[in-house]
Amino acid sequence: MDFNMKKLASDAGIFFTRAVQFTEEKFGQAEKTELDAHFENLLARADSTKNWTEKILRQTEVLLQPNPSARVEEFLYEKLDRKVPSRVTNGELLAQYMADAASELGPTTPYGKTLIKVAEAEKQLGAAERDFIHTASISFLTPLRNFLEGDWKTISKERRLLQNRRLDLDACKARLKKAKAAEAKATEAGGWCVGAHGCPALPCPAQAEQELRVAQTEFDRQAEVTRLLLEGISSTHVNHLRCLHEFVKSQTTYYAQCYRHMLDLQKQLGRFPGTFVGTTEPASPPLSSTSPTTAAATMPVVPSVASLAPPGEASLCLEEVAPPASGTRKARVLYDYEAADSSELALLADELITVYSLPGMDPDWLIGERGNKKGKVPVTYLELLS
Repeated sequence: MDFNMKKLASDAGIFFTRAVQFTEEKFGQAEKTELDAHFENLLARADSTKNWTEKILRQTEVLLQPNPSARVEEFLYEKLDRKVPSRVTNGELLAQYMADAASELGPTTPYGKTLIKVAEAEKQLGAAERDFIHTASISFLTPLRNFLEGDWKTISKERRLLQNRRLDLDACKARLKKAKAAEAKATEAGGWCVGAHGCPALPCPAQAEQELRVAQTEFDRQAEVTRLLLEGISSTHVNHLRCLHEFVKSQTTYYAQCYRHMLDLQKQLGRFPGTFVGTTEPASPPLSSTSPTTAAATMPVVPSVASLAPPGEASLCLEEVAPPASGTRKARVLYDYEAADSSELALLADELITVYSLPGMDPDWLIGERGNKKGKVPVTYLELLS
């Protein structure tokens, strides 16, 4: 018990000395040991790295999981060292709703068939999103989190210890300065040594110099340890750079999968009868007082290009069709397109082709020419130029 009381009293004395030194520095009444410029730059770079890592981590979490409630739930599971339950993505939930709607509204109707196809694509998008979130969390978020919860905590601990060592050093410098001043005053008064003649508040200069040397050694040792940790921030930057490349790679893969799934969906919808892809025409005629029989009689029937020729001769007649004297335009292909049959023209993204329309054609299609090849092309895959 006596040993513990002595240690408690010693710790209290050290704490009080540091508090006095810190307070006097804040009021400009005590000198402060300044760190060298290189060390200060290392400290500033470490602080900046920590601050920006926190911001990037938090915003990436928002990107991967926009729902704040879900983020809080995942955070609690991680703190409790429990596995985060699997969560249905928004795309998968939308796919389920569309599939249920198709089942109830009629899976054999054009609308029902389209709902089923779109549901399949949305399910694929949801699965791709799930893989992206998992990959990004492991390859990007986890290293950033490990830095903040591991390396940065070690650096912060050593910095606090360095601060304490500096306060001890400056307190020793202040005591030595006061001891020398008191010794000089005592010498003038009669030559007494202040520390040796009953003044416990101030040790003699020799004792104060010994304490200063010990404090200087401890400060230098702690400064070197802290410097090595701060210089390790360069390695942290290298590691975070590699993780950033992994994040970009996973994000590129994710968006490439989404593009491929939606492109396949668009091709499938373009071949569905009664599907309106990329047209600005209304899906149904405007309501009027005309009876259904009259409306059906007055609605024009739009023949396809194949219906312009006798059966079995669609391809032949299409090749023999001459472009109009005026009305041809250049068009840039937006996406790759695989021809469904011999009447269509396969397309490659970014190529330029000549397009024109024939009387009676479906407005969603044009005739495209590339060299000596000719065929139908979907309007939604084109950007019409002059």
